[in-house]
Amino acid sequence: MAGERILIVEDERIVARDIEKRLAKLGYTVVGSVAFGEEAIAKVADLSPDLILMDIQLKGQLDGIETAERLGSLYEVPIIYLTAYADEDTLQRAKVTEPFGYIVKPFDERDLHVAVEVALRRRLAEAAIRVALDKERQISDIQSRFWSMVIHEFRNPLTSILSAAQMLEIDDPKLTPERRAEYLTMIERAVRLMDSLMNDTLSIARTEHGQLTFNPQPQDVEQFCQNLVEEMQFGTGPTHQILFTSNGSCSEMSLDYQLLRHILANLISNAVKYSPAGSRVEFNLSCEGGEAVFQVSDSGIGIPKAEQAHLFEPFHRASNVGDISGTGLGMTLVKKCLDLHNGQIEVSSEVGQGTTITVKLYAVCAVRQAHYS
Repeated sequence: MAGERILIVEDERIVARDIEKRLAKLGYTVVGSVAFGEEAIAKVADLSPDLILMDIQLKGQLDGIETAERLGSLYEVPIIYLTAYADEDTLQRAKVTEPFGYIVKPFDERDLHVAVEVALRRRLAEAAIRVALDKERQISDIQSRFWSMVIHEFRNPLTSILSAAQMLEIDDPKLTPERRAEYLTMIERAVRLMDSLMNDTLSIARTEHGQLTFNPQPQDVEQFCQNLVEEMQFGTGPTHQILFTSNGSCSEMSLDYQLLRHILANLISNAVKYSPAGSRVEFNLSCEGGEAVFQVSDSGIGIPKAEQAHLFEPFHRASNVGDISGTGLGMTLVKKCLDLHNGQIEVSSEVGQGTTITVKLYAVCAVRQAHYS
Protein backbone atom coordinates (compact mmCIF):
# COMPACT_ATOMS: atom_id res chain seq x y z
CA MET A 1 0.00 0.00 0.00
CA ALA A 2 2.70 2.41 -1.09
CA GLY A 3 2.09 6.12 -0.87
CA GLU A 4 0.30 6.07 2.49
CA ARG A 5 1.16 9.01 4.75
CA ILE A 6 3.04 8.15 7.94
CA LEU A 7 4.02 10.32 10.91
CA ILE A 8 7.04 9.28 13.02
CA VAL A 9 7.13 10.13 16.73
CA GLU A 10 10.62 9.21 17.96
CA ASP A 11 12.92 11.21 20.24
CA GLU A 12 16.15 9.50 19.10
CA ARG A 13 17.04 11.40 15.97
CA ILE A 14 19.29 8.69 14.50
CA VAL A 15 16.56 6.08 14.91
CA ALA A 16 13.95 8.43 13.47
CA ARG A 17 16.11 9.16 10.44
CA ASP A 18 16.71 5.44 9.87
CA ILE A 19 12.96 4.77 9.97
CA GLU A 20 12.36 7.61 7.51
CA LYS A 21 14.81 6.10 5.02
CA ARG A 22 13.34 2.63 5.33
CA LEU A 23 9.78 3.88 4.89
CA ALA A 24 10.77 5.92 1.85
CA LYS A 25 12.50 2.87 0.35
CA LEU A 26 9.31 0.88 0.85
CA GLY A 27 7.33 3.53 -0.99
CA TYR A 28 5.56 5.25 1.91
CA THR A 29 5.36 9.00 2.38
CA VAL A 30 6.77 10.33 5.66
CA VAL A 31 4.78 13.50 6.35
CA GLY A 32 6.76 14.42 9.45
CA SER A 33 9.04 13.32 12.26
CA VAL A 34 8.71 14.77 15.77
CA ALA A 35 10.33 14.05 19.11
CA PHE A 36 7.64 15.06 21.62
CA GLY A 37 4.04 14.03 22.26
CA GLU A 38 2.78 17.61 22.24
CA GLU A 39 4.30 18.11 18.80
CA ALA A 40 2.68 14.91 17.54
CA ILE A 41 -0.80 16.07 18.56
CA ALA A 42 -0.31 19.35 16.72
CA LYS A 43 1.10 17.62 13.61
CA VAL A 44 -1.81 15.20 13.37
CA ALA A 45 -4.23 18.13 13.27
CA ASP A 46 -2.25 19.73 10.43
CA LEU A 47 -1.13 16.70 8.42
CA SER A 48 -3.89 14.06 8.85
CA PRO A 49 -1.53 11.04 8.55
CA ASP A 50 -2.81 7.56 7.67
CA LEU A 51 -0.64 5.94 10.33
CA ILE A 52 1.57 6.93 13.28
CA LEU A 53 4.73 5.12 14.41
CA MET A 54 4.95 6.06 18.09
CA ASP A 55 7.89 5.43 20.43
CA ILE A 56 6.56 4.46 23.87
CA GLN A 57 9.49 5.99 25.79
CA LEU A 58 9.29 9.65 24.79
CA LYS A 59 10.98 12.52 26.57
CA GLY A 60 8.92 15.48 27.69
CA GLN A 61 5.65 15.77 29.59
CA LEU A 62 3.82 13.08 27.60
CA ASP A 63 5.12 9.60 26.90
CA GLY A 64 3.96 7.66 23.83
CA ILE A 65 1.02 6.02 25.58
CA GLU A 66 -0.32 9.29 27.00
CA THR A 67 0.06 10.87 23.56
CA ALA A 68 -1.86 7.98 21.98
CA GLU A 69 -4.65 8.36 24.54
CA ARG A 70 -5.09 12.03 23.68
CA LEU A 71 -4.94 11.36 19.96
CA GLY A 72 -7.50 8.58 20.32
CA SER A 73 -9.98 10.99 21.89
CA LEU A 74 -9.57 13.44 19.00
CA TYR A 75 -8.86 11.47 15.81
CA GLU A 76 -9.33 8.04 14.22
CA VAL A 77 -5.72 7.45 13.27
CA PRO A 78 -4.06 4.02 13.79
CA ILE A 79 -0.93 3.83 15.92
CA ILE A 80 1.92 1.30 15.98
CA TYR A 81 4.11 1.41 19.07
CA LEU A 82 7.91 1.30 18.84
CA THR A 83 9.65 -0.08 21.89
CA ALA A 84 12.98 -1.58 22.92
CA TYR A 85 11.58 -2.99 26.13
CA ALA A 86 8.50 -2.63 28.28
CA ASP A 87 7.51 -3.87 31.73
CA GLU A 88 4.13 -5.47 32.39
CA ASP A 89 2.53 -2.25 33.69
CA THR A 90 3.58 -0.38 30.55
CA LEU A 91 2.19 -3.11 28.30
CA GLN A 92 -1.12 -3.05 30.14
CA ARG A 93 -1.32 0.73 29.73
CA ALA A 94 -0.52 0.38 26.03
CA LYS A 95 -3.26 -2.24 25.46
CA VAL A 96 -5.91 0.16 26.72
CA THR A 97 -5.19 2.51 23.80
CA GLU A 98 -5.94 -0.33 21.30
CA PRO A 99 -2.81 0.03 19.14
CA PHE A 100 -2.68 -1.48 15.67
CA GLY A 101 0.59 -3.21 16.46
CA TYR A 102 4.01 -3.23 18.11
CA ILE A 103 7.49 -3.15 16.59
CA VAL A 104 10.26 -4.31 18.90
CA LYS A 105 13.61 -2.53 18.57
CA PRO A 106 15.94 -3.32 16.97
CA PHE A 107 13.96 -4.31 13.88
CA ASP A 108 14.78 -4.92 10.26
CA GLU A 109 13.06 -3.63 7.13
CA ARG A 110 10.86 -6.70 6.85
CA ASP A 111 9.56 -6.28 10.42
CA LEU A 112 8.69 -2.69 9.65
CA HIS A 113 7.03 -3.51 6.33
CA VAL A 114 4.86 -6.31 7.75
CA ALA A 115 3.68 -4.27 10.73
CA VAL A 116 2.83 -1.24 8.60
CA GLU A 117 1.01 -3.25 5.94
CA VAL A 118 -1.07 -5.20 8.47
CA ALA A 119 -2.01 -1.98 10.27
CA LEU A 120 -2.94 -0.16 7.06
CA ARG A 121 -5.07 -3.05 5.83
CA ARG A 122 -6.82 -3.27 9.17
CA ARG A 123 -7.42 0.49 8.98
CA LEU A 124 -9.01 0.12 5.55
CA ALA A 125 -11.16 -2.78 6.71
CA GLU A 126 -12.40 -0.87 9.73
CA ALA A 127 -12.94 2.27 7.64
CA ALA A 128 -15.05 0.27 5.17
CA ILE A 129 -17.11 -1.14 8.00
CA ARG A 130 -17.55 2.32 9.51
CA VAL A 131 -18.80 3.59 6.14
CA ALA A 132 -21.29 0.73 6.07
CA LEU A 133 -22.28 1.58 9.63
CA ASP A 134 -22.89 5.21 8.71
CA LYS A 135 -25.13 4.19 5.81
CA GLU A 136 -27.11 1.75 7.91
CA ARG A 137 -27.61 4.30 10.68
CA GLN A 138 -29.69 6.32 8.23
CA ILE A 139 -32.02 3.35 7.80
CA SER A 140 -32.71 2.32 11.39
CA ASP A 141 -31.23 2.05 14.87
CA ILE A 142 -31.55 -1.74 14.73
CA GLN A 143 -29.40 -2.02 11.64
CA SER A 144 -26.78 0.35 13.04
CA ARG A 145 -26.47 -1.80 16.16
CA PHE A 146 -26.01 -4.80 13.89
CA TRP A 147 -23.06 -3.24 12.04
CA SER A 148 -21.56 -2.09 15.32
CA MET A 149 -21.50 -5.71 16.42
CA VAL A 150 -19.94 -6.68 13.07
CA ILE A 151 -17.06 -4.28 13.72
CA HIS A 152 -16.58 -5.70 17.20
CA GLU A 153 -16.61 -9.30 15.94
CA PHE A 154 -14.12 -8.52 13.17
CA ARG A 155 -11.66 -6.92 15.58
CA ASN A 156 -11.15 -10.11 17.58
CA PRO A 157 -9.77 -12.29 14.72
CA LEU A 158 -7.92 -9.29 13.24
CA THR A 159 -6.15 -8.74 16.55
CA SER A 160 -5.29 -12.44 16.78
CA ILE A 161 -3.82 -12.45 13.27
CA LEU A 162 -1.85 -9.27 13.92
CA SER A 163 -0.44 -10.48 17.24
CA ALA A 164 0.52 -13.92 15.94
CA ALA A 165 2.07 -12.54 12.74
CA GLN A 166 4.22 -10.07 14.67
CA MET A 167 5.42 -12.76 17.07
CA LEU A 168 6.43 -14.90 14.09
CA GLU A 169 8.33 -11.96 12.60
CA ILE A 170 10.47 -11.57 15.74
CA ASP A 171 13.61 -13.64 15.31
CA ASP A 172 13.59 -14.87 18.89
CA PRO A 173 15.71 -17.99 19.50
CA LYS A 174 13.43 -18.83 22.44
CA LEU A 175 10.51 -19.26 20.04
CA THR A 176 10.32 -23.04 19.65
CA PRO A 177 8.98 -24.81 16.52
CA GLU A 178 6.00 -25.94 18.59
CA ARG A 179 5.23 -22.36 19.60
CA ARG A 180 5.56 -21.19 15.99
CA ALA A 181 3.10 -23.90 14.97
CA GLU A 182 0.67 -22.63 17.62
CA TYR A 183 0.87 -19.09 16.19
CA LEU A 184 0.26 -20.41 12.66
CA THR A 185 -2.75 -22.38 13.90
CA MET A 186 -4.05 -19.23 15.60
CA ILE A 187 -3.79 -17.32 12.31
CA GLU A 188 -5.54 -20.10 10.38
CA ARG A 189 -8.43 -20.27 12.84
CA ALA A 190 -8.84 -16.49 12.84
CA VAL A 191 -8.87 -16.39 9.03
CA ARG A 192 -11.50 -19.15 8.89
CA LEU A 193 -13.64 -17.29 11.42
CA MET A 194 -13.32 -14.04 9.46
CA ASP A 195 -14.25 -15.83 6.23
CA SER A 196 -17.34 -17.34 7.83
CA LEU A 197 -18.26 -14.03 9.45
CA MET A 198 -17.81 -12.16 6.16
CA ASN A 199 -19.93 -14.64 4.18
CA ASP A 200 -22.75 -14.63 6.72
CA THR A 201 -22.66 -10.85 7.05
CA LEU A 202 -22.79 -10.34 3.29
CA SER A 203 -25.68 -12.79 2.92
CA ILE A 204 -27.65 -11.03 5.65
CA ALA A 205 -26.86 -7.64 4.13
CA ARG A 206 -28.16 -8.88 0.77
CA THR A 207 -31.49 -9.81 2.33
CA GLU A 208 -31.71 -6.44 4.10
CA HIS A 209 -31.18 -4.57 0.83
CA GLY A 210 -33.47 -6.75 -1.26
CA GLN A 211 -30.59 -8.29 -3.21
CA LEU A 212 -31.34 -11.91 -2.29
CA THR A 213 -34.11 -13.15 -4.59
CA PHE A 214 -36.81 -15.75 -4.17
CA ASN A 215 -36.56 -17.90 -7.29
CA PRO A 216 -38.30 -21.29 -6.99
CA GLN A 217 -37.42 -23.95 -9.55
CA PRO A 218 -38.68 -27.54 -9.93
CA GLN A 219 -36.12 -30.02 -8.68
CA ASP A 220 -35.81 -33.41 -6.99
CA VAL A 221 -35.61 -32.27 -3.37
CA GLU A 222 -34.64 -35.73 -2.10
CA GLN A 223 -31.66 -35.87 -4.45
CA PHE A 224 -30.74 -32.32 -3.47
CA CYS A 225 -30.67 -33.32 0.20
CA GLN A 226 -28.65 -36.46 -0.50
CA ASN A 227 -26.06 -34.44 -2.41
CA LEU A 228 -25.86 -31.89 0.40
CA VAL A 229 -25.39 -34.60 3.04
CA GLU A 230 -22.62 -36.25 1.01
CA GLU A 231 -20.86 -32.90 0.66
CA MET A 232 -21.16 -32.06 4.36
CA GLN A 233 -20.18 -35.56 5.45
CA PHE A 234 -17.01 -35.27 3.38
CA GLY A 235 -16.17 -31.95 5.07
CA THR A 236 -17.02 -33.29 8.53
CA GLY A 237 -14.97 -36.44 8.24
CA PRO A 238 -15.36 -39.51 10.47
CA THR A 239 -16.03 -37.56 13.70
CA HIS A 240 -19.80 -37.46 13.09
CA GLN A 241 -22.23 -39.51 11.04
CA ILE A 242 -24.94 -37.60 9.18
CA LEU A 243 -27.85 -39.98 8.61
CA PHE A 244 -30.39 -38.96 5.94
CA THR A 245 -33.88 -40.48 5.61
CA SER A 246 -36.79 -39.55 3.37
CA ASN A 247 -40.53 -40.22 3.40
CA GLY A 248 -43.20 -39.50 0.83
CA SER A 249 -42.96 -38.30 -2.75
CA CYS A 250 -40.16 -35.70 -2.85
CA SER A 251 -39.22 -35.73 -6.51
CA GLU A 252 -40.29 -32.66 -8.47
CA MET A 253 -40.98 -29.85 -5.97
CA SER A 254 -40.74 -26.15 -6.76
CA LEU A 255 -38.50 -24.58 -4.10
CA ASP A 256 -35.72 -21.99 -4.04
CA TYR A 257 -32.70 -24.23 -3.73
CA GLN A 258 -30.21 -21.45 -3.06
CA LEU A 259 -32.21 -20.35 -0.02
CA LEU A 260 -32.78 -23.98 0.94
CA ARG A 261 -29.05 -24.65 0.85
CA HIS A 262 -28.40 -21.70 3.20
CA ILE A 263 -31.01 -23.06 5.59
CA LEU A 264 -30.06 -26.73 5.65
CA ALA A 265 -26.28 -26.25 5.54
CA ASN A 266 -26.46 -24.00 8.62
CA LEU A 267 -28.73 -26.38 10.53
CA ILE A 268 -26.64 -29.48 9.78
CA SER A 269 -23.38 -27.62 10.45
CA ASN A 270 -24.69 -26.47 13.85
CA ALA A 271 -25.87 -29.97 14.71
CA VAL A 272 -22.39 -31.34 14.01
CA LYS A 273 -20.59 -28.47 15.75
CA TYR A 274 -22.55 -28.63 18.99
CA SER A 275 -22.69 -32.42 19.40
CA PRO A 276 -19.92 -34.67 20.74
CA ALA A 277 -17.50 -36.51 18.48
CA GLY A 278 -18.72 -39.96 17.56
CA SER A 279 -22.38 -38.98 17.75
CA ARG A 280 -24.94 -39.09 14.96
CA VAL A 281 -26.84 -36.24 13.33
CA GLU A 282 -30.22 -37.28 11.93
CA PHE A 283 -31.65 -35.44 8.94
CA ASN A 284 -35.16 -36.40 7.82
CA LEU A 285 -37.19 -35.18 4.84
CA SER A 286 -40.90 -35.81 4.49
CA CYS A 287 -43.17 -34.58 1.69
CA GLU A 288 -46.95 -34.56 1.60
CA GLY A 289 -49.59 -32.34 0.06
CA GLY A 290 -47.13 -29.93 -1.53
CA GLU A 291 -45.31 -29.40 1.78
CA ALA A 292 -41.68 -30.33 2.45
CA VAL A 293 -40.72 -30.85 6.08
CA PHE A 294 -37.01 -30.93 7.00
CA GLN A 295 -35.97 -32.09 10.46
CA VAL A 296 -32.42 -31.99 11.85
CA SER A 297 -31.74 -33.66 15.20
CA ASP A 298 -28.62 -34.02 17.32
CA SER A 299 -27.65 -35.24 20.80
CA GLY A 300 -25.49 -32.23 21.59
CA ILE A 301 -25.28 -29.56 24.27
CA GLY A 302 -28.79 -28.21 23.72
CA ILE A 303 -30.07 -24.64 24.01
CA PRO A 304 -31.15 -23.21 27.40
CA LYS A 305 -34.93 -22.59 27.48
CA ALA A 306 -34.55 -18.94 28.46
CA GLU A 307 -32.31 -18.28 25.44
CA GLN A 308 -34.33 -19.99 22.72
CA ALA A 309 -36.38 -16.83 22.12
CA HIS A 310 -33.14 -15.03 21.13
CA LEU A 311 -31.93 -17.77 18.79
CA PHE A 312 -32.39 -15.72 15.61
CA GLU A 313 -30.91 -12.45 16.88
CA PRO A 314 -27.62 -11.38 15.21
CA PHE A 315 -24.49 -12.46 17.12
CA HIS A 316 -26.47 -14.18 19.86
CA ARG A 317 -24.77 -17.33 21.11
CA ALA A 318 -26.05 -19.54 23.91
CA SER A 319 -24.33 -19.24 27.27
CA ASN A 320 -23.30 -22.91 27.24
CA VAL A 321 -21.28 -22.94 23.97
CA GLY A 322 -17.98 -22.60 25.84
CA ASP A 323 -14.96 -22.55 23.51
CA ILE A 324 -16.88 -23.81 20.45
CA SER A 325 -16.20 -21.30 17.68
CA GLY A 326 -18.98 -19.55 15.77
CA THR A 327 -20.13 -16.20 14.41
CA GLY A 328 -23.61 -16.02 15.91
CA LEU A 329 -25.03 -15.19 12.47
CA GLY A 330 -25.96 -18.62 11.09
CA MET A 331 -29.45 -18.82 12.60
CA THR A 332 -30.11 -15.18 11.71
CA LEU A 333 -29.43 -16.07 8.09
CA VAL A 334 -31.63 -19.18 8.37
CA LYS A 335 -34.56 -17.07 9.57
CA LYS A 336 -34.16 -14.48 6.82
CA CYS A 337 -34.03 -17.18 4.13
CA LEU A 338 -37.13 -18.79 5.64
CA ASP A 339 -38.97 -15.48 5.60
CA LEU A 340 -38.19 -15.09 1.90
CA HIS A 341 -39.53 -18.59 1.33
CA ASN A 342 -42.62 -18.03 3.51
CA GLY A 343 -41.44 -20.96 5.61
CA GLN A 344 -41.86 -21.92 9.25
CA ILE A 345 -39.36 -23.13 11.84
CA GLU A 346 -39.80 -24.91 15.18
CA VAL A 347 -37.14 -25.53 17.80
CA SER A 348 -37.22 -28.23 20.46
CA SER A 349 -34.17 -28.43 22.72
CA GLU A 350 -33.06 -29.63 26.15
CA VAL A 351 -29.70 -28.76 27.70
CA GLY A 352 -27.46 -31.82 27.69
CA GLN A 353 -29.96 -33.82 25.62
CA GLY A 354 -29.81 -32.26 22.19
CA THR A 355 -31.78 -30.19 19.71
CA THR A 356 -34.35 -30.88 17.01
CA ILE A 357 -35.16 -28.18 14.47
CA THR A 358 -38.08 -28.57 12.07
CA VAL A 359 -38.46 -26.46 8.93
CA LYS A 360 -41.63 -26.42 6.81
CA LEU A 361 -41.69 -25.12 3.24
CA TYR A 362 -44.52 -25.13 0.73
CA ALA A 363 -43.69 -26.13 -2.82
CA VAL A 364 -46.40 -23.85 -4.16
CA CYS A 365 -45.87 -20.60 -2.25
CA ALA A 366 -48.15 -17.59 -2.24
CA VAL A 367 -45.12 -15.44 -2.84
CA ARG A 368 -44.30 -13.58 -6.01
CA GLN A 369 -40.96 -14.19 -7.74
CA ALA A 370 -39.41 -10.84 -7.02
CA HIS A 371 -36.94 -9.03 -4.80
CA TYR A 372 -37.77 -8.96 -1.12
CA SER A 373 -36.67 -6.48 1.48
